[in-house]
Amino acid sequence: ADVKGRPCEDFCVLQHSNRRVGPGRLGIGICVITLAEAHPLLQSGKTIKSINYQISANCSRLQNKVSGKSKRGAQFLTELAPLCRISSSDGEEYTIYSCIRGRLIEVNENILSNPALLQEKPSTEGYIAVVLPKFEESKSITQGLLTQKEYEEVLLKRRNSSS
Repeated sequence: ADVKGRPCEDFCVLQHSNRRVGPGRLGIGICVITLAEAHPLLQSGKTIKSINYQISANCSRLQNKVSGKSKRGAQFLTELAPLCRISSSDGEEYTIYSCIRGRLIEVNENILSNPALLQEKPSTEGYIAVVLPKFEESKSITQGLLTQKEYEEVLLKRRNSSS
C-alpha cells in the first residue's frame, strides 16, 4: 500500500508456494506483480494510454532474457526497482515497482498491445511481471507485505478518513 509514500498507489504480489524450505514447510516460489484494487489506474474514468518497460536509456525490462533452470540472464530487482511506467489519458504517469527482491522472470508483453487487460483482468491476464525471489530470502520477502485481510483494513481506514 502507498508504495514510495504515494497515496493509493498500491501493488499486489500474488505468491505461489512451490518450494520446500524444511520438513513440511513451503517457501515462496514465483511472485506475480499486479495492480492492487485501489490503484488509481483501476478507478473509473481512467484510460490507459501507454505502457513502457523502458526504465532508463540503458535498461529495458523487455531486454530481459532468461534461460535454463537456474534462470540465467534474469535482471535482478530490488524492492523499489521500477518495472514499467504507465501513462493514462488524463496525463498522469505511474511508475510500477517490483515490491520484492528477486530475479525478473518475465514481463507481460500482452498488455503492450492490449492495455485494457490491466484494468479488466488485473490479477490474471493483466499482470505486470513475474519475479522469482532468492530462495534464502523467500521467508523475509513476505514480512514487508500485507495479507489480503490487512490490505482490506487499510482500504477501510482510507474510506473512513475520507468520509
